[in-house]
Amino acid sequence: MRFLTGVKPSGHLHLGNYFGAMRAAINLQDEGETVYFIADYHALTTVQNREELHTYVREVALGWLACGLDPEKATFFRQSAVPEVHELAWLLSCVTPMGLLERCVSYKDKVVQGFSPNHGLFAYPVLMAADILLYGADVVPVGKDQKQHLEVARDMAVKFNEAFGKQVFKLPEPRIQEEVATITGLDGRKMSKSYNNTLELFGDEAKFKKGVMGIPTDSTPIDQPKPVEGSTLVELHKLVSTPDEHAAFVADMQRGGRGYGDYKKQLLSKLQAYLAPMRERYQHYLHRPDDVDDILQTGASRARELAEPTLNAALEAVGLV
Repeated sequence: MRFLTGVKPSGHLHLGNYFGAMRAAINLQDEGETVYFIADYHALTTVQNREELHTYVREVALGWLACGLDPEKATFFRQSAVPEVHELAWLLSCVTPMGLLERCVSYKDKVVQGFSPNHGLFAYPVLMAADILLYGADVVPVGKDQKQHLEVARDMAVKFNEAFGKQVFKLPEPRIQEEVATITGLDGRKMSKSYNNTLELFGDEAKFKKGVMGIPTDSTPIDQPKPVEGSTLVELHKLVSTPDEHAAFVADMQRGGRGYGDYKKQLLSKLQAYLAPMRERYQHYLHRPDDVDDILQTGASRARELAEPTLNAALEAVGLV
């Protein structure tokens, strides 16, 4: 079984990224064949600063390797290193009704968020469909709010197959990640760079510490039990501790007798210990840029081998070969 995961490099990796999607995606390596790509062409719809894009792409590469992606098991590459994806995107665009694109909520959402409407943003689903269909994936893991992306890709595949009378494309199935949690940010809302409430996985340590120690809390006196329902401290602690450790942390808060500062220090210590191996691997790859380039180039070569049969079948179906 072949799994496909795309990663858009549009910001610094944070705790919400890891527990929200990265960890589950990386664990697929032990379940079947995995294909991961850095969607740098997609990023251009919203990131139009050369230095920013380079930084984000590099951080995704380093970050996913640091978090456990094994290049010996997985195919890992930059989207832009596989030119076949644009050939396929054009072929798909020629059978895609405008109405299908107009119904896609991603374009509307981005415009509402203040992004300048452009053709790349509008046609985003076509390129995404090419990404999904090109490598012959059997399964595409998606969150519940992302299911439409895969449905649109399947619709395009069906239209293409019907238009040219050939079953060119395999229709990948979604794996809805029901278990993916919404990670609580520093201010109690969903952790998101849009809210400026994130804890970066590999950022400045002083900023990380300041973020944890600055988590808003109520004015419960030191000697009183602390509320745990909906507590940001409790939610974040649960992510990085064993059930017994977490139960002890919660019980301690409910007993009272200590201030929030002590609990924040405990949380900081648990977060640092949990992230330490990842941060060590991040530094390893950070100081070996040639190794990272080799991994991505090798992955791109593998990806092009996977892409070739699909693209050739599509070109033959339309009469270009």
